[in-house]
Amino acid sequence: MAEEMKRSFERVRQLAEAAGLPETTVGTSYGTPALLVKGKSFVRMKDAQTLVVMCALEEKEMLMELDPSLFFETDHYKGWPAMLVRLASIDDEALTQRLIAAWREKAPRRLASRFGSTVSH
Repeated sequence: MAEEMKRSFERVRQLAEAAGLPETTVGTSYGTPALLVKGKSFVRMKDAQTLVVMCALEEKEMLMELDPSLFFETDHYKGWPAMLVRLASIDDEALTQRLIAAWREKAPRRLASRFGSTVSH
C-alpha cells in the first residue's frame, strides 16, 4: 500500500512541477505526502487512490455535481473548502487543472497574481 501511495503521489508531484507552480515544496499533511505553497498544504494524499484538493466551496459543489465519478466528498469534508479526487479516474490534464486551482486557493495573493499572468487557460 505504501508503494502504491508513493507512485500516486509521484504522478501528482510531476504534474505540479510540469505546471510550473512557484514556491511549491513537498511535505506532509496529516501524516500523508502533500504539496505545499509557502508552507501551506494545497493537496495531499488521503490514501493510495484518493487525493484531497483545496477548492472554493462553490466550485466544489459544481464539480461534484458535474462529474461525481472524479470528484466527491465524505462526511468529514462537508462544509470544508476541500474535495476528494479519484486518481485512477482523472486524466493528467484535468488533474493539472485541479492542482493549479488548489495552488491558487492557498498561494499568497501576490504570488498567485504573478503566476496568473504567465498561464493561459
